[in-house]
Amino acid sequence: MDEILKKSATEQHKMIAEKQISATELTKASLKRINDVDEKIGAFNSITEEIALNTAKKVDEMVAAGEKLPLLAGVPLALKDNMNLIGSKTTASSKILENFVSPYNATVTQKLLDNGIPIIGKANLDEFAMGSSNENSAFKKVHNPWDLNKVPGGSSGGSAASVAACEATLALGSDTGGSIRLPASFCGVVGMKPTYGRVSRYGLIAFASSLDQIGPFARTVEDAANLLEVISGHDTHDSTSLDIPVEHYAQHLNDDIKGKKIGVISDLMTDAVSEDVRKAVEHAVNVYKSLGAEVVEVSLPKLKYSIGIYYILATAECSSNLARFDGVRYGHRTSNPENLIDLYCKSRAEGFGDEVKRRIMLGTYALSSGYYDAYYKKAQQMRRLVADEFNEAFKNVDALISPTCPNTAFELGARTADPLAMYLTDIATISANLVGIPAMSVPAGFDSDGMPIGLQIMTPQLKESDLFNFGYKFEQENDFYKQFAKDVCACA
Repeated sequence: MDEILKKSATEQHKMIAEKQISATELTKASLKRINDVDEKIGAFNSITEEIALNTAKKVDEMVAAGEKLPLLAGVPLALKDNMNLIGSKTTASSKILENFVSPYNATVTQKLLDNGIPIIGKANLDEFAMGSSNENSAFKKVHNPWDLNKVPGGSSGGSAASVAACEATLALGSDTGGSIRLPASFCGVVGMKPTYGRVSRYGLIAFASSLDQIGPFARTVEDAANLLEVISGHDTHDSTSLDIPVEHYAQHLNDDIKGKKIGVISDLMTDAVSEDVRKAVEHAVNVYKSLGAEVVEVSLPKLKYSIGIYYILATAECSSNLARFDGVRYGHRTSNPENLIDLYCKSRAEGFGDEVKRRIMLGTYALSSGYYDAYYKKAQQMRRLVADEFNEAFKNVDALISPTCPNTAFELGARTADPLAMYLTDIATISANLVGIPAMSVPAGFDSDGMPIGLQIMTPQLKESDLFNFGYKFEQENDFYKQFAKDVCACA
């Protein structure tokens, strides 16, 4: 059964449709895998066995009736624990929501269920999706399946680790500044952030509403493309949802890229990039050249301001969004408060972790009287300039590439005492969220310690099909995606 869990979602789906295995058998195999290894990895906050098996049973009934299966039906998926699933806990890995049970389904969750995709559990994350290492979870740290002493990346570390360790074949994460792509890079899987508005945010616990976007994790580009097709589409519950047709993204995976122009972002190839990561990007350049693409150097001078812009805007929006967690209507409520103000203060002090408190305070300061124009307004103006610079670059190239991260996964605890060093982990990924463009990390090799390296690919807004095309062509020229974590608790 372990060999079946190693197969891609496309292969598993085909096996179910052809009655080589039932959806129930596959789901039970995933659940057993979680039971066997997750104590060491910590990828899941909770397991939704009954919901998963009920979904799998419906898929098996469709197969028995000779009905055509929806896309990816029967393939086990891990859902990041900041997306609502009726009857399950949605905690955002925070003590303030430790016992909160979802009263409704997120739009993406409903789409998964409608397509017969068994949701096997809620994946661990940095508290309220705030972090780059998945060490900020209030419940437990997530460990990288390639090396249990290293971080999986954040904030969607549980989602990425579950796919890398073959606990789930697919996963959903949310990406505010790299929270899908960074853990995908560290864990050696595919992770993709769509165009802002391509996927509904209804039912996602908000961190920074102008930056958040839900996206897929998978072990192949084809699987990620198909999962994005499942979750995309307009939603009247989300005013930022784009009313545009859903594409069949996998249709253009193998399109010829000969004559296409790819820009390497020189501003992200600095001395901060490790030698192994630099070599991996250079290898990618050579692969694209061998496929007939023209590769040029592109400079984006304003990109260096992205970290500063992001940590003003994201913290400001988080300060506003997290004001709703006050101990009154739901979530943690302090015992015996003296008055209403005491209820607010103690409930939030007891319920939020240090990183969340830090970001709330930063954001509240940036929005405060006398400082709004100097910080928040200025950051919004600079965001526009960064977007203009990207739009100008895309007039000359079809895609931009860079390292997903300047380094590979680091040791657990190595950066927890230095928030600035942790924030700089996202230097390459943040700009795509500020600009609202689609971006993806694909496996691009390994460092001298055998840890995965990710290549980031970005395309203009709504050019997801092109993004998957560039990713797939690179993927198929290498065998990186076919390799599994060598740790004793992982696949091989």
